[in-house]
Amino acid sequence: MVKKRQEGEATQQRLWAAIDARRMGMLELTKSGLHAQPMLAFAERRRNRLWFIARSDTDFVRSIADGGCCAFVLQDDGLMASIGGALRVVEDRRRMARHWNAEVAAWLPEGLHDPRLTMLCMDCVDAEVWVAGLGLTKFVWEMAWDGAPPQLPEMGAPAHATLH
Repeated sequence: MVKKRQEGEATQQRLWAAIDARRMGMLELTKSGLHAQPMLAFAERRRNRLWFIARSDTDFVRSIADGGCCAFVLQDDGLMASIGGALRVVEDRRRMARHWNAEVAAWLPEGLHDPRLTMLCMDCVDAEVWVAGLGLTKFVWEMAWDGAPPQLPEMGAPAHATLH
């Protein structure tokens, strides 16, 4: 039991590190019928939360009121994860300013003071995490290379992390 708990903690640490490093993933409202949306995630590890900046005048944000069950899917070199939780809209301009950077500005060119901007808070509940033994970038490179057939990445069994 101790080993399983340690593996879960190691999985959580690797997951949070991947979110901090990559930030970009796909956010889906699981019951909305809408397609997943690309989002930049900002992690709040100690509270098991992800924060996103979004425009309030989109179908995606308006649909949160219909039920905020969501999934955030992330792929980083050698790691793939699906995080489940609940999503809600939070008006917090100070937090938005704290997370604002050039990467966010590229997605939201009207700027930080656009009145249509809002924060989305995801309370993370659990995650499925897959870790590849051979980096995915190397696998794709080998697939594109003329020569020897690529080696398939060794995907470990999915690890489950409880985040609440």
